[in-house]
Amino acid sequence: MHTYEGLIEGRPGEFDWPEVDERSAAAMCYTSGTTGDPKGVVYSHRSIYLHSMQVCMSDGPNLAQGDRALAVVPQFHAMSWGLPYAAFMIGASLIMPDRFLQPAPLAELIAAEKPTLAAAVPTIWQGLHLHLEHHPQDISSMREVLIGGSAVPPALMHTFEDEHSVSVLHAWGMTETSPLGSVARPPAGTTGEEMWKYRYTQGRFPASVQARLVGDDGAVLPNDGTSVGELEVRGPWITASYYGVDAADKFDKGWLRTGDVGSITPDGYLSLSDRSKDIIKSGGEWISSVDLENAVMGHPSVAEAAVIGVPDEKWDERPLVAVVLREGATTTVAELQQFLAGKVAKWQVPENWTLIDAVPKTSVGKFDKKRLRADYHDGGLKVTRL
Repeated sequence: MHTYEGLIEGRPGEFDWPEVDERSAAAMCYTSGTTGDPKGVVYSHRSIYLHSMQVCMSDGPNLAQGDRALAVVPQFHAMSWGLPYAAFMIGASLIMPDRFLQPAPLAELIAAEKPTLAAAVPTIWQGLHLHLEHHPQDISSMREVLIGGSAVPPALMHTFEDEHSVSVLHAWGMTETSPLGSVARPPAGTTGEEMWKYRYTQGRFPASVQARLVGDDGAVLPNDGTSVGELEVRGPWITASYYGVDAADKFDKGWLRTGDVGSITPDGYLSLSDRSKDIIKSGGEWISSVDLENAVMGHPSVAEAAVIGVPDEKWDERPLVAVVLREGATTTVAELQQFLAGKVAKWQVPENWTLIDAVPKTSVGKFDKKRLRADYHDGGLKVTRL
């Protein structure tokens, strides 16, 4: 155990900054490997500096000098989403929870330190909300929580707004994008349902990030809000290669192929349907696992839900829903299936269901669908077919 004072005792009070090439490597993080092997992404001094400026922009995360930022997201996950660098740039206070990311110690930290802004993946906030149901406390010191890494269930956004007076700021990004790619701040003047429609999206791209949609045939698709294709991006803090790995299929003449599938509206807002490897191809039609997960998690008895595609003799693939019920809940899978009636198209309603104790997660808290598929393949899931 070291103290800060002990480490700096007897050291010089000034530091001579070295002259380095701004485009030289400053740090490296590895992708979380949710759909494949982890790959190294190298960040330059220049890309970190420019990304930090965007984190402080008012139409971005809007980190300000007076903020107390709670960086729940770990340093090894896209450098804590750039928050430590941006905090030093703008002069904000930084609260780091160490390894204590469980709901109870996190709630204690929020009560003690009164952060004004926080950032983490959805599962962290789902767990915190369930904890607060049984151990109520005021967390309204946080004006916003920035949520990325995977799609935020609309039910979770409304819960934090209505029950905790905390606004959820939906964002999209990847390790490859440093990670800030888009932020869902609604256009000025929007209110009510119109405002919520924008907040449900993954957001609008900042000026430094160019984005486009590409179809299966390689053609660039229009930003009309309905055309669906793979998202490609480029910009000054977006990687153009992986460290020591030849992954030419991930890049398209300077554009990063994200593997995310979605649409972009004429006013530049991104809505993602799924990861290309997670989307379910059933009878020639696509089913979004994300949309199904959000619909199922809208049920008051559901703590978590993850959807994967499983083989089907007739339809090639059909969705399997893995559900974690809230403590004490006795809801059946038949009742959950009935709950989806009218919320998704009839042909998308899943027949395959399994109740599990917890959804497997990656090191950064994302749903690990690779493990879920392996459990299904190995017969480790007790599946009910309705």
